[in-house]
Amino acid sequence: MSTTFLQLAPLCMLLSIVQFIAAVPWLVALWGISLTKDLAALAKGAGVAAVIGIALAFFLQTSSEPGAINLLGRFNASLLTLQIGLDFFVLAYYCMLTFWPKGGAVALAAFYEGIRQPMFWLLTFLGGLAMVVSIVIPYFTFGEDLKMVKEITYALTMIFPAIFGVISASISVSEEIEGRTAVTLLSKPISRRDFLFGKFAGLTLAGAFMTMLMGWVLIWVVLAKFNYDFQPGITQLPPDPAWVNRMVEETYGPTVAGDLLRGTGLWFRDLGEALPGLIIGFGQVMTLIAVSVALATRLPMVVNLTMCMFIYFLGHLAPILTAVSQDLRLVQFIAQLFEFLLPGLANFDVSSAIVRDVPLDPERYALYTFNVFIYATIYTSIALLGGLILFEDRDVA
Repeated sequence: MSTTFLQLAPLCMLLSIVQFIAAVPWLVALWGISLTKDLAALAKGAGVAAVIGIALAFFLQTSSEPGAINLLGRFNASLLTLQIGLDFFVLAYYCMLTFWPKGGAVALAAFYEGIRQPMFWLLTFLGGLAMVVSIVIPYFTFGEDLKMVKEITYALTMIFPAIFGVISASISVSEEIEGRTAVTLLSKPISRRDFLFGKFAGLTLAGAFMTMLMGWVLIWVVLAKFNYDFQPGITQLPPDPAWVNRMVEETYGPTVAGDLLRGTGLWFRDLGEALPGLIIGFGQVMTLIAVSVALATRLPMVVNLTMCMFIYFLGHLAPILTAVSQDLRLVQFIAQLFEFLLPGLANFDVSSAIVRDVPLDPERYALYTFNVFIYATIYTSIALLGGLILFEDRDVA
């Protein structure tokens, strides 16, 4: 056997087995596989994954194009990322059903109801399609088209899940209360707190699922846009991270196996760059879903959607109105009142972190992301508490 195959075979087998291990939790949840009774089947699956890895090594040893091998490594790592994301949802619902069975059951039902809606997949498809189309649109920005694509794609990952979450919350909660379906649930017995918080948890996780899918597309779109605009001798390739170079040099060096490992590392570099912006955007999604759930306890769907749209625009405009109304005391007072009461949605804007010549310091960016998410969590808690107060004396019989 060639030296190339002897290097590739263990690496490809390891990558395939890791993919299989990452698939086990969601396969167990989807098909009801028992980890104890079906242990032999799982062992066979691991063996099949190892064989696939060996076959992949045979195929790759004939290739000498580093770009194609890098791309394959990125794609393999991207599939692993999706599987880990699915495992997160499985783990989240397992924990809720174990430690919060009544609310977890409501949350699981709301999650299933959300992702089974045609609206969920339509918005996900339209958002992904808009991202892909943004690759070929000319922006006339004198070499800054990549920044425009990043700003557009991040905005889409905030807007589409927020639209889905607000509409689903206003429909699900309002219809169950007004249609007297909630009477059946609340007589199980499920408390009003479990009902309201369970609805919020299920719809928020459905919004997070859409964010995950669109975020996966976002990373590929940014990579495709860079390659679409790349001009040899004019455009400079970004340097590979030091940790990726060190990992490759200490293992395989400039070989086919090293190129595959480098592609895997570069995907996780891209994921690390995109993750803070996705978390910040999801903070806005979570906040708006909480507001919609709280309002849905008292308002019908149409009024709820109108109020959420009003809150969205004022949440972005209130700081600007406060700044420009220095000489108009009454206007400034009203703007400050809105700024105090409504969520500061301008905090969730990541364009200032994207459209800049020098990248932000990773530690400061991570700290800012953490602070913004804490703010979203606090405002979400306040909104849900207000919704619970409104719901406590609501007649559902």
